[in-house]
Amino acid sequence: MRLSSSSTTGIMLPLIIIEAIIFGGSVYVAVAVRFMGASHQEIAASIGWILPEALAFASIMLPSMAAMGLYQTHSREEPIGMFARVLAAFTLGSILSIVLFYIFPQLYLGRGVFALTLLFSLLAIGTIRPLFFQFLDERSPGMRLLILGAGEKAQSIPTRMRRRTDRRGIQIVGFLPAAREEIQINESLLLSSTGHLLDLVKEKEIDEIVIAQDEMRANLNMEELLECKLAGVDIIDLPTLFERQTGQVNLRLLTPSWLIFSKRFRLDPLSQMLKRTFDILMAVIICLLTLPIMLIAALAIWVESGFKGPILFRQERVGENGETFPVLKFRSMKTDAEADGKARWATENDDRITRVGRFIRKVRIDELPQCWNVLKGEMSFVGPRPERPEFVEQLKQSIPYYDVRHAVKPGLTGWAQLCYPYGASEKDAAEKLKFDLYYVKHQSLRFDMIILLSTVEVVLFGKGAR
Repeated sequence: MRLSSSSTTGIMLPLIIIEAIIFGGSVYVAVAVRFMGASHQEIAASIGWILPEALAFASIMLPSMAAMGLYQTHSREEPIGMFARVLAAFTLGSILSIVLFYIFPQLYLGRGVFALTLLFSLLAIGTIRPLFFQFLDERSPGMRLLILGAGEKAQSIPTRMRRRTDRRGIQIVGFLPAAREEIQINESLLLSSTGHLLDLVKEKEIDEIVIAQDEMRANLNMEELLECKLAGVDIIDLPTLFERQTGQVNLRLLTPSWLIFSKRFRLDPLSQMLKRTFDILMAVIICLLTLPIMLIAALAIWVESGFKGPILFRQERVGENGETFPVLKFRSMKTDAEADGKARWATENDDRITRVGRFIRKVRIDELPQCWNVLKGEMSFVGPRPERPEFVEQLKQSIPYYDVRHAVKPGLTGWAQLCYPYGASEKDAAEKLKFDLYYVKHQSLRFDMIILLSTVEVVLFGKGAR
């Protein structure tokens, strides 16, 4: 399968077509089962012509699946997480379908047919998807890459992209050493070229060139690279490759110029308004839905503390543009947890955490009062988790570009929380920063929805809580 270098959607196009056929075909199967033995005239009298309903259902379900990130090529989720996304997509699609039936009654399928359609399509997609990704990993070679360089930077590609999902959609054809470069790549992976770079590119059918030379200014032949570019070959740098394939930013390769020339890092005014509206709606909905849970949690904290002591806990955190604000949480630690005034990371089996606190932290109930911070505009639902000022000052000194994560509002959940377990050290903070910077660069309402949906899995299975 040859892929377009301008987009990874080509990898998923066959799956999109297959699932479009499943969604449309499920309507026909549901009608056949629901009206088994009935004549065509009786079916037509009941639900009308089937094709418009089938097309409408497929047109709603495909965007619902896409909105939940189910057509992303670099997904590294476990099957249970993927199935949770599919269920959420079906829930969203069902709601949108009901709205469509209300607006256009002529498209109404009937409760029986609609329920059977959802069931058949869910069963079919639950079967097809694992088979497709297995085929994709085993048979699809992906976009053909030529790596310019064979030194320390180039060696980080096989080292840091060991997982099959990190290499999904690409095939590394080989590494082309630069002059006076200390080779650190296995000999079997090296290529040689005595002629023009474009000749090698055509011979190896290269789709994309990755610049990974240790000394780029001295070794790059800009004229040859321009020839390749004009011939339709994409040229990217090493940080962009890591970012695209792994969903994180490689801090070791990060430079000020990469940050300066990046396109995002700030949403446009319309996107900011949509995100703020989304945050307010979600905060109100979550507060209403979890009010009984919050009341029970408050009562449990009060009882465990002997009917004394605070139920809520306020703590200074660093937010957008480095400004501090008091974050609101249910108290999960003893009242004298930091009696000496020194800020300390929470650790595994931390003896400062109460019995109730251990449970509410595990299922994230302690975070629910932060909906108030969201309503006040101090936080967003999705973003980098806010850190304490004492730790921020410490981390800024030891981790390059740590302050960039404060370019956006902190969130109740975030990309780093999904991709990396609970962090309680400088090393963990550095690892999480890779994902925080990826989010800051790629933030969007669609990305927020994907993160929120994946957070359901984290809450249900208690991943990363401490």
